Amino acid sequence: MTHGTDPAGLLSAHPDSPTGPVSSTDPAAGSRAARLRLPLARQILEAVAVDNGVCIRPLAMRRIDLTTGETETIPVPCGATLASKCPPCADRARKLRMAQCKAGWHLDDEPLPDPDPPTDDAKTLVRLRADLEAVRVDAVTSHNVEQITEADDLISQVDAALTDLGVRGTTAPEARERPRRTRSTRRRQDAPDLPRLPVDRRTVGRTFTAADGTVWRPSMFLTLTCDSYGRVNGDGTPVDPDGYDYRRAARDAIHFPKLVDRFWQNLRRAVGWDVQYFAALEPQRRLAPHLHAAMRGTIPRVLLRQVAAATYHQVWWPACDRPVYTPGQLPVWDERAGGYTDPDTGAPLPTWDAALDTLGDDAEPAHVVRFGVQVRADGVTANNATTGRLIGYLTKYLTKSLDACHTMTSDAQRTHVDRLADALRYEPCSPTCANWLLYGVQPKNPRAGLVSGRCRGKAHRRETLGFGGRRVLVSRKWSGKTLADHKEDRKVWVRQQLAVLGHTDTGGQGGGADRAVWQLLRPGDPATPRREHLLLRAVADRHRWRAQLDAARAARGHPDPVSATDPLLRDAA
Repeated sequence: MTHGTDPAGLLSAHPDSPTGPVSSTDPAAGSRAARLRLPLARQILEAVAVDNGVCIRPLAMRRIDLTTGETETIPVPCGATLASKCPPCADRARKLRMAQCKAGWHLDDEPLPDPDPPTDDAKTLVRLRADLEAVRVDAVTSHNVEQITEADDLISQVDAALTDLGVRGTTAPEARERPRRTRSTRRRQDAPDLPRLPVDRRTVGRTFTAADGTVWRPSMFLTLTCDSYGRVNGDGTPVDPDGYDYRRAARDAIHFPKLVDRFWQNLRRAVGWDVQYFAALEPQRRLAPHLHAAMRGTIPRVLLRQVAAATYHQVWWPACDRPVYTPGQLPVWDERAGGYTDPDTGAPLPTWDAALDTLGDDAEPAHVVRFGVQVRADGVTANNATTGRLIGYLTKYLTKSLDACHTMTSDAQRTHVDRLADALRYEPCSPTCANWLLYGVQPKNPRAGLVSGRCRGKAHRRETLGFGGRRVLVSRKWSGKTLADHKEDRKVWVRQQLAVLGHTDTGGQGGGADRAVWQLLRPGDPATPRREHLLLRAVADRHRWRAQLDAARAARGHPDPVSATDPLLRDAA
């Protein structure tokens, strides 16, 4: 062995070596392993941004003051709702949803007032609108095209005048024809009947009086889930993977939003008042859709279970059980015909409307979605200590994608996700889905370039597990405010605190829209700063705003400083 060399590493590995054995967890100073253990400056910057509740993917916005002409580049939060993209923005969105849920859960009064009575000017315009409608009908009968056009112009002017008066909606829709497919509304024979009452306009639940005279108005926390597709183990994996009905699981997940809408519709008809809800969707450990809902008011549990058992949704689509083509041999696009044709014979595929026309009155639906037997309803009072815990439980998975809500620790769990994702890949998600080509049907509104298995619908993505709708479902009369209204309420709170010290600056984002113009700077724009500089600016702004808010709270007699992750201060950003 040459002196000073150790090609086999014998000296460093020998226990009697003068330096002792080298540990893999204690790399030598100056080595590559030691350098890789040093934190990156960008990672430290992102960690500081997360600690201060600052967006780690800010957008560069140019603000131009129309009065002075000054131009300023301001970092604006990206608004992501998933923690995998931006943890501070996702946590901010979750806190806002929690505030929205709390605001409407235990209301004593109706959140929305009745509309104001129509004014005399509005009534006069509507009478004019009725006369113009009669003139147009006569013009259509006499085939007077010129008079029809003139009547349409006058009708548009009247509708615009009504809008200027503050009238919501239109007097009559512009589309005069109503091409709509109708099917029998008779309930299925295998579904139990439901009581049906006239729905009262109230949304607030009833009150109860205790023996000591205390009056309280409770609400409920409801949990619904899908039916079983086969026996599962404790970790959610199927006992018999080959016998597990992945196709039905995929279809139930795709059409679950329709089933939920039908449930609330049936529930309102059964109880006789306008039930309001704040619901969030999450997957069970077996990956089936699972709905948690905060309901205002109380409903007997027996009636809730009865409505859940009697609720179903029928999917009236062409048959999609047996593929006609294979992914390797799909119909081809014919530019002259404007549709898809058979790859062998060149015959055009039936259109979507033609395929629906083949469904006769005695046809069976392509799929029927139902709830499972797991229905849980718990009573909650406004002063109950568990209210905050239930709101946190309701929104705990909103910052995660559906496939990441439960940690996959075994190969069986990963295989379960893979098989469900594979079933969703070729399952039609909508009338316009490209997967209809597999079943010999042209999608609705076809276009060139459609490939089965590559539909861009959200339902086919692995992270959605077939659920292509919104994760949070809120009824229209829940709190009487939109999500933007709740966000503005938090900004107003911060401005009220700062007004004590005379601070009106909100980081350059204040002022009316008539005094400033905002422009989004694209990545290729030479004026766009680097992301690191935007992060540094955002962190500095957050420190300044927090100092101002702490001073304002101290002036109001609140010496406790506001945390850097306080949701109120974060929303002000």
